[in-house]
Amino acid sequence: MAAAAAGATPVDDGAPPPGALYSFGTPWPEFNQGLSYSDTFRCADADATTTLIEFYSTNYQSSAPLPGWIKRIRNGQITVDGEVVTNPDMTLRHGSKLVYHRLPWKEPSAPYLLEVLYEDDDMVALNKPSGLQVLPKGLFQQRTVLAQLQLKDWKMTTSCCSKRKDAQSHPVPVHRLGRGTSGLLLCAKTKVAKVRLASYFAEGAINARNKSDNSEFGEERKISKFYRALVTGILDNDEVVITQPIGLVHYPGVAEGLYAACSSGKPAMSKVCVLERLAHQNCTLVQVEIHSGRPHQIRIHLAYIGHPLVDDPLYGIGGHPKFEPESTGTDSSFAYDGGYERPLQPVPGDCGYHLHAHWLVIFHPTTNKVIKYLSHLGQCSTGNEFTEYALLLPIV
Repeated sequence: MAAAAAGATPVDDGAPPPGALYSFGTPWPEFNQGLSYSDTFRCADADATTTLIEFYSTNYQSSAPLPGWIKRIRNGQITVDGEVVTNPDMTLRHGSKLVYHRLPWKEPSAPYLLEVLYEDDDMVALNKPSGLQVLPKGLFQQRTVLAQLQLKDWKMTTSCCSKRKDAQSHPVPVHRLGRGTSGLLLCAKTKVAKVRLASYFAEGAINARNKSDNSEFGEERKISKFYRALVTGILDNDEVVITQPIGLVHYPGVAEGLYAACSSGKPAMSKVCVLERLAHQNCTLVQVEIHSGRPHQIRIHLAYIGHPLVDDPLYGIGGHPKFEPESTGTDSSFAYDGGYERPLQPVPGDCGYHLHAHWLVIFHPTTNKVIKYLSHLGQCSTGNEFTEYALLLPIV
């Protein structure tokens, strides 16, 4: 059950790229379907009264100022116990069910085609393009990998009755890649595969905690993930093991904060191996193997050791977010999403790099056979042994 290699650039003519099994995807509509937010009103003081506008303007003032919530109520965007209410001064009763219906909006641009590198009755391995979010969050509620998996007509070919009962209506991702990260994304077709694959990733986080003393990476793991990235500066050592914890820190304009190098954060572990030192451009091509899967772990860990990803606009040396990031030309949701995205077709003055999930080795969730997935970025003649990673190199 060998894995197929795939090109990184989706095509629009319906033909799969070289090495991929096939491609699929439905073009995004101009506007999404909006979103609904539910609440149950609880009154702590039996003698107190709370109006509809008081509830929303107090509890969700970061979503809109007082005039904004008044406008939403008068537009009929809020229901109370299933009835549309347009009076902001309506008094709420204890236990009332409130629903705010956010109007449809145009989500930022995102690719929609996905390449299938491997597929069987239990799982499917995708080549995710840079710029596509995996799960709904923030401004991206529809333009996600999950939405494309839901839209496709998946025909389960297994003849095993028990497996048919276990099959899900569509595959679901069992781990995440950042919006700007391209490469291998593993999805489960059955409930058993979902549970077992998720447990493999969880075991990696446990190993990271137990081996946070810089001891050797374990060999008994059931999943290994390898990435390719281009970092600023020249690494002195051929191998570096990083065990810096990662946690949330305050960031202006982002209520929940951003992940960064943080002594009080959760354990994280990365092993960095030098592939090629590009002294004339003051950068290094590296392979990163991760045990844990903390948010933005590779970006944070590489920045922590003084070698952030080339042109990373968010994380600087030390693994902390830049509190006054330079303008990057990305949409206003950049800090919220934290994506690291660069165009595959570079513009003058840009290098066209992006973080790529290149290699994945796992135990099959039902057969326990070892499967290796490989996702190529592309090939060209560069005169060195890393030709398959050419799109990670500067284009001059």
